[in-house]
Amino acid sequence: MPQLANQVAVITGANQGIGKAIARMFAQEGAALVLCARNGEKLANVAEELRATGTEVATQVCDVSSEAAVERLFQLVRDRFGRVDILVNNAGAFDGGPLDEVSLEAWNNVIGSCLTGTFLCSRAAFSLMKSRGSGRILNIGSISAQRPREGSAPYSAAKFGVWGLTQAIALDGRPHGITCSCLHPGNVLVERRVDSGKESDDEPMMQPETIARAALAMVSLPSDVNFLEAIVLPRDQVYLGRG
Repeated sequence: MPQLANQVAVITGANQGIGKAIARMFAQEGAALVLCARNGEKLANVAEELRATGTEVATQVCDVSSEAAVERLFQLVRDRFGRVDILVNNAGAFDGGPLDEVSLEAWNNVIGSCLTGTFLCSRAAFSLMKSRGSGRILNIGSISAQRPREGSAPYSAAKFGVWGLTQAIALDGRPHGITCSCLHPGNVLVERRVDSGKESDDEPMMQPETIARAALAMVSLPSDVNFLEAIVLPRDQVYLGRG
């Protein structure tokens, strides 16, 4: 039997990269999906692909940093399914540079997408999960939440915040049967890297499907078990002692 049969999963940032790979993986395992992203055209393409496999898919164009947009997203969830079993907070943005050159606009964009969006979506899902006494929230963090690189102030701050928020949600969720976990990827060959040409640098890379497999492992455990934190990175990527 598929591992996620009869479950409803909400995945943010599902139009490409890690989010798209997780959507594919969850679809293969029988989940019904609610997918959101800012780029509606790419989102529609992913939905069409998954519906062709027989997966039930609902979509919503959504900027997760907007409270009103997140409220509309979860109204769709309530109207279509009446519940959410799994939330994957994957939406995010990357920007950086030397600290004295980072604009407030860049800072707010990264913090809004990565951290505020995780809070808003988790808050909305938490209320639905609480009423049913069960649910899983999986936050996509980063190894930058533990060992930042130079020129990454917005992203590192956001991902440190996601890891702290994960722990707070896990504590608040205990009395209600809700688990919250954080998956920290290393280098992943997502479209952003390909489009920028960074896939040709010397650092080892993983495919997004590798992170999707880890995500599935974390959300498919028995309901009384929380896989609180995972770090997944290429074997040869510098992590310990990185600078």
